[in-house]
Amino acid sequence: MNTKKKILFLVTQSEFGGAQHFIYTLIHGLSQIKTQIDTDIIVGTGPEGDNKNGLLNLLKNQGIKTERLKYLRRSINPLFDLLGLFEIKKLLKKEHPDILFLCSSKAGFLGSLANHLCASVYKNLCSLVIYRIGGWSFNDPRNSLINLYLRFLEKISAKWKDYIINNAESDRQQAIKLGIKPKKGIFTIYNGIDVNGLEFLSREDARKFLSQDTRYKIQDTNYWVGTIANNYPAKGLKYLREAEKKLPNIKFVILSGVPNAHRYLRAFDVFVLPSVKEGFPWVILEAMAAEIPIVATKVGAIPEIIQDNENGILIEPRNPKAITDAVEKLLKDKELRSRLIINGKKTVVEKFNLNKMLKQYEDLFSIN
Repeated sequence: MNTKKKILFLVTQSEFGGAQHFIYTLIHGLSQIKTQIDTDIIVGTGPEGDNKNGLLNLLKNQGIKTERLKYLRRSINPLFDLLGLFEIKKLLKKEHPDILFLCSSKAGFLGSLANHLCASVYKNLCSLVIYRIGGWSFNDPRNSLINLYLRFLEKISAKWKDYIINNAESDRQQAIKLGIKPKKGIFTIYNGIDVNGLEFLSREDARKFLSQDTRYKIQDTNYWVGTIANNYPAKGLKYLREAEKKLPNIKFVILSGVPNAHRYLRAFDVFVLPSVKEGFPWVILEAMAAEIPIVATKVGAIPEIIQDNENGILIEPRNPKAITDAVEKLLKDKELRSRLIINGKKTVVEKFNLNKMLKQYEDLFSIN
């Protein structure tokens, strides 16, 4: 007999990034496979990125119950944060979820605090509080005092969470070293994708579509180098733009905020991820599945995915010259490109597949 579990997912914003990609993939995946539990899903986010391409509208169109939280915002704002706390408390008391699943730093702190405050009045409100973090926010490139404050918040709020799930082993080890300790355990669960479920446009169709978009100012060039990333400092896009100046005969394309951006990956001869901070970037797996050679920085889980010169090229972050050298090396060496493509596809199929990820979360949800 299957167990029935009501799961409330909270994420700070609806704009599609790594956390939103994870929630969408997990919910969609669980609905497609036979599991040991029946799930009643609710997803709540703040208003940022809440448009037709945002997480809430995508889920709502698939019949998933959603909640728009007016005051849950990405930036630190004492007034909105306090109002957001009360807003989450109200939602918890209304829904009484069995599992509270927190998927970003702000939602992680406010959500776990709201549940902690509710638990003193409503006993056993949530039987399980899970915090899945895709890269610690205190590693972002910002003022060091702010990062120290964020690290402090993660440490004190960990005791209000049952489990912390990292998607990079390096992040899990960092948490242990810093004393970020939840009540029951801290684990690494890698992201996984369904390679056969992804749809890619052909090279010709992808280039034709992007060439019609005036944002990209496409000119006739033999080679295209591209990336997919939101325009946040952590993504290191300024270093990619600096590298572009050194390679004037190669077209660089940055896809940001484009729905289903992975569909256009085959437009690129080389995919570059120049991040200065990462968790576990989904787009690396998508580029491997699209059979595009990858250049990526040695941050977050990327060195746990890529073995240098075997299934991709690893470079140091904040280094435009390293980007240009790696791109030139790949474009000149057809044999190297072929090896990276073959091994990259093998990596995502064998090590980072969706079913493996789903099984690990199903086991976690089944804990009484």
